[in-house]
Amino acid sequence: MSAIAPGVSAVIPVRGRVAATERSLASLREAAERCPEPVEILLVDDSGLADAARHREHCERHGARYLRGPRHVGAKRNLGARRASHDLLLFIDSDCRATPDLLQRYVTAIRKSEETAGLAGPTAVEESPTAVFRIMRRSALLHGDLERPAAGGALEWATTSNLLLRREAFEDVGGFVEESLTVVSGEDVDLGIRLTKRGYTIRAEPDAAVVHDRLSADSVRSVWRRLYGYGRSEQWLTVVHPDRREPRWNPIVAVGAATVAALAAAPATRGRSAALIPAAAALAIGLRARSRLDPGGGPRAAADAFACAAIECAFDIGAAVAAVQLRRPGLLFTGFRATPRGGRDA
Repeated sequence: MSAIAPGVSAVIPVRGRVAATERSLASLREAAERCPEPVEILLVDDSGLADAARHREHCERHGARYLRGPRHVGAKRNLGARRASHDLLLFIDSDCRATPDLLQRYVTAIRKSEETAGLAGPTAVEESPTAVFRIMRRSALLHGDLERPAAGGALEWATTSNLLLRREAFEDVGGFVEESLTVVSGEDVDLGIRLTKRGYTIRAEPDAAVVHDRLSADSVRSVWRRLYGYGRSEQWLTVVHPDRREPRWNPIVAVGAATVAALAAAPATRGRSAALIPAAAALAIGLRARSRLDPGGGPRAAADAFACAAIECAFDIGAAVAAVQLRRPGLLFTGFRATPRGGRDA
C-alpha cells in the first residue's frame, strides 16, 4: 500500500440517482479547484448495469474514480476509505452538492486545529415549490440533524451528507458498521458516538455547507420513505447503544392499543367502541402537531402543522416495525436519545 499523502479523498456511496450524482461530482470538481491541497473523488456504486455504465461515464467526465461496491452504505464508505490516497476523508451523499468553497474551508480549518478529528458543515435542503416541502419544513425529524452544524460548536456526531474526518481517527474506531437493520441510515450516528467515546473531537464548521437535492423532500412518498427508515434505524441504535435508550411515547403503539381495545369491546358496545380508533389517531397527531404550530399563524399554519405531524407518523411506524423485527417488544415504548444527557452535544 502506498504512503498516505496530505489531501482530501471525497467518498460518495451511490445506488441509482444518476442525474443527482453527476451534479454532485461536478460540484466537487469545482470545489477541488479552490482547495489548497490535492483532492480525489471516489464513487462507490452498486447500481444495475445501465445506471452503472452512466456512472462510469460521469466519473470519467469529472475526473473521479469509479469503484464497484457492496449494497450496505457503511460498507461502501469503508471501501472508499480503504482505497483513498489522502489523510482527510470527506463523506458526502450522492444527492448533495458541494458549495464552491467547501473543501477550501475544511482544509484550512482542520490544518489549524491538530486536536480536531473531524469537521461537519450544515446540509441545506434545496428549496422546492411543492406543498409537501412547505409543510415538512416544520419537521425537525426531517431537517434537524442536517442543519444542526449551522449553530457551531462541538458535535458528538454528524450526518455523512457533509462530514470531514481525519483518516487515522476513522481507522482507529474501525470505520462504519457494515451490517445493521437498514441498508442506510444510523451508521453515521453510530460512528460519531464511537469516535467521541474514544476521545476524538468533532466540531461544526458552519460555513462549510452542502446543498441537498430537493427530490427527497418534495413528495409524500419520498418523505415517508426517509422518515420510515429513520424510525427503523433509531431502534437499531438503541440496541447498539443501550445507554442512549430512553422511555418514549409512540403514538402508533397508542393507536394500536386503542384498536385492540375497540375490537375487544365491540360485542358489548355493538360496535360503538370503534370510535376509539379514529379518536386515538386524531389525539396522537394533534399532540404532535401542537409543537409544530406557529403562534398566530392562522388556519393554514394549523393545517400545515397537522399535516406535518401526520406524515411524521412514518417515523413512529418505522420504530414500531423495527421493534418487532428485532424481537424486542420493550422497544415499542422506548426511543434513542440523540444527544448526551443534558440535551447538548459534546
